[in-house]
Amino acid sequence: MSQLQARLRRLIARTYGLYFNLLALVAPKQVARQAFFTFCKVRKGRVKPVQEAYLQAARHSTLDVAGHQVQTYRWPGNGEKVLLIHGWESNTFRWRNLIRHLSEAGFEIIAFDAPAHGYSSGSFLHVPLYTECVEAMVHRYQPRHIIGHSVGGMTALYHAHRHPNDLVETIVTIGSPSEFYEIMEEYQRILGFNDRVMRALDRFVFEEFGFHVHEFSTSRFAEGNPKKGLLLHDRKDAIAPFHASQKVHQAWKDSVLIPTEGLGHSMHQDGVNQKIVAFLKGC
Repeated sequence: MSQLQARLRRLIARTYGLYFNLLALVAPKQVARQAFFTFCKVRKGRVKPVQEAYLQAARHSTLDVAGHQVQTYRWPGNGEKVLLIHGWESNTFRWRNLIRHLSEAGFEIIAFDAPAHGYSSGSFLHVPLYTECVEAMVHRYQPRHIIGHSVGGMTALYHAHRHPNDLVETIVTIGSPSEFYEIMEEYQRILGFNDRVMRALDRFVFEEFGFHVHEFSTSRFAEGNPKKGLLLHDRKDAIAPFHASQKVHQAWKDSVLIPTEGLGHSMHQDGVNQKIVAFLKGC
């Protein structure tokens, strides 16, 4: 991105913030809804031409979840089933390297594109909606293992909190955030809206989903989680802070944390994938 493009993006963000600040003075409920769906708007993640052939070969079926057509994928295998959950503004193609390792190890692999991502319908995504999709996939395919990257890992742990008695035995998270309030504070910082907007946004989240921003915490959800866990996180992750996985690991009794150094947020490397496969085979 050029310096001019970066400046324009900052200017647009600040314009949104100023608009929210002014609107909050007269219409707090309206500004809360607009701020939330501006946050949830997905702008990237659709299938690119270079991704088409790979994904088309594995396209399986679609699921109707909360009014969305969710595209699923399947790579057959004779072993245990693994469900893959991608991150924000991504799609199932991001798993291509791990899929090769899992396939060579004999696992059966299932995946899906989140709403507003890949071939799935929609324009917005948030964790409660993503969790509904995970539950639909778990109900249909009954995987033993779940692997989630970034917000996909956050979603996997929230799903485990909401559905503790399913057949999933193992959860792997890769570079995943933990505290929703940290994400919202970063959103506030980027747009520059004031605390009046934030309070209205918090009320909206509670009315819509039944929890306040500070209450949504995967480290809290991990307390008492009976499933086995593997957390991989780079110490210098610029997207999701390393301390997020540290907090989850401290709260999750049966979990292993593997820190990395210099691998970034995506963590596609063979060494990472080999550790995941070894962990699943040992469960």
